[in-house]
Amino acid sequence: MGVSGAVAEGFGPVRDAFAENFAVRGERGAALAVYRDGHKVVDLWAGSRDVDGDPRDAPWEHGTAQIVRSATKGVAAAALLLLHQRGELDLDAPVGAYWPEYKAAGKDRTTVWQLLAHRAGVPVLDRPLTPAEAADPDLGARAVAAQAPVWEPGTGHGYHAQTYSWLTGELVRRVTGEPVGAWIAREIAAPVGADLWVGLPAAETRRAGRVGPVTAPESPGGLRLRPKRAVADAYADPASLTRRAFGAITPLPDENDAAYRAAALPASNGIATADGLARFYAALIGEVDGGRRLFEPGTLELARAERSAGADRVLVVGTRFGLGYMLHGGASPLLGPGSFGHPGRGGALGFADPETGTAFGYVTNGFRGSVTADPRAQALVRAVRTALAQPA
Repeated sequence: MGVSGAVAEGFGPVRDAFAENFAVRGERGAALAVYRDGHKVVDLWAGSRDVDGDPRDAPWEHGTAQIVRSATKGVAAAALLLLHQRGELDLDAPVGAYWPEYKAAGKDRTTVWQLLAHRAGVPVLDRPLTPAEAADPDLGARAVAAQAPVWEPGTGHGYHAQTYSWLTGELVRRVTGEPVGAWIAREIAAPVGADLWVGLPAAETRRAGRVGPVTAPESPGGLRLRPKRAVADAYADPASLTRRAFGAITPLPDENDAAYRAAALPASNGIATADGLARFYAALIGEVDGGRRLFEPGTLELARAERSAGADRVLVVGTRFGLGYMLHGGASPLLGPGSFGHPGRGGALGFADPETGTAFGYVTNGFRGSVTADPRAQALVRAVRTALAQPA
């Protein structure tokens, strides 16, 4: 597979790992961007634009974008943190102070920070929404506002896989009076020149490729990595919090459907280029190409300070969260102990590492069964770590 793009001196191992993903890890089409101290040092792409396409007929191009699933959550978290930074949102205030309807069913004490850190106790909906209902922000907001928590808010954490869309999106709307996708476009993406969207505009649809499932190839020994028994059981049990959380939208949406892509679901349907995702994270930790920085130092520390750790009631593994961001750990290995970011189920990954000044964005059109640590993304993270460890 021919790889297009360029890498800065010393980042050759990253290009090698990117090519190896196509050779041995079943990659169909993907892109990777890495920034260091606000400047791009890796910009690579290869394969087909569409997961079911032929790269000779529809090659991946420099501006190709893909749906990044839960990697969108990092953008949603940034929206609320920026509102806090501007003095418009108090992280310690009850959610109901901004959204009175949310006080229902024993949720009156839930704070904004608990919502961000997956401690709100509402990862499920007793009546799941259809894809068409999920795309309606009013219906989604009413559903989570009425939902009784499945644990006392604040007493534990569990991944809010789908409900995070309406929790964060409605808070942005209540504080600003503006739909979350439009606010993100104006206040986050545009100021830093990041090609990312929560609600894909019609003018950009030609840039977004088709996505779909891909099967992990067998390892040289003929084995595939298999989840622990408890994790496998949780995903197999329709009554488990795991299945119910991921099934808050039922049936599963068609992620290639234009109406779904146009909806603003900041938990799951953001669309970005690899450069857009990496550039967003670069702007969280510093100036990008001499331009605007999004997070002030105090906000950056708030974002990545651990707020949830240990057994995740939904993912059934140990996870670590700051305010909306997954932190480096066994479930989601990033560059180092200070890294923060968010994966997208089965593929995409975006994160920043302030200690090394590094920002990383990887997007793919082929989704695997992994939830938080896709082998292709992890191979690229290891390669970046190797490149950074080389003597200057």
